Amino acid sequence: MNLNLEKPIAIIDIETTGLNKQNDRIVDICIIKIFPDGTKETFQEILNPEIPIPQEATKVHGITDSDVVGKPTFKEIAPRVINFIDGCDWCGFNLINFDLGLIESEFNRVGVSYSSEGRKVIDVLKIYYKLEPRDLSSAYLKYCGEILENAHKAEEDAKATIKVLESQLGEHIELPRDVSELHELCSPKDPSWIDKEGKIKWFNNKAVINFGKNRGKTLEDMQKDDPSYFQWIIGADFSIEVKNIVKSAINGEFPKK
Repeated sequence: MNLNLEKPIAIIDIETTGLNKQNDRIVDICIIKIFPDGTKETFQEILNPEIPIPQEATKVHGITDSDVVGKPTFKEIAPRVINFIDGCDWCGFNLINFDLGLIESEFNRVGVSYSSEGRKVIDVLKIYYKLEPRDLSSAYLKYCGEILENAHKAEEDAKATIKVLESQLGEHIELPRDVSELHELCSPKDPSWIDKEGKIKWFNNKAVINFGKNRGKTLEDMQKDDPSYFQWIIGADFSIEVKNIVKSAINGEFPKK
């Protein structure tokens, strides 16, 4: 590796039952430990999450309920994971925003002492964003081969957008030329989404929150346990569609699939 290691680094990746870092579970975990001398060790397990694996999750990683029958639970492997990553720094793709939070929840759930204190963490996704900025100026340089002068002037930005689109269509023959097809490419709607932005989605035929601290909780449960959360949504920066769904939920009217 072109990386100076003073101690081992653990490359971590997990597949899960969903995106709720508090309530979802790990179904597949792999940790590749790289030592300063370049040698590697691998820890990998398919896990029984002890909850049903939603079809939406299976579509992503291919693991079904039948695949995890007889597999160990996270509780059973937790001591081995702790031992394997002991003394390691960490690395992963989207590790900071997702994987570490869910792993921490798993350890807490089974009562295993765990701490990220003192560990260095490398997130390859964040490095990618640093190296490949996602703005109009960087797109203009990539596709048009020029520096965008007067960026953030509306007319210049609009003209640059046209040139970038023309260049994209010219360079990538796989892109559709039809406006409707390009719309679908830019705004794909997951069939589980209830609103067009996916803030509320279907899960086990119930409408659930699909963002933030309450991700995975049903609208029915939220209406009973924390109706003030709906009032927050109504007053916050959400689409009219989401606000209307929430307003109906306040009155006990929930989406029906």
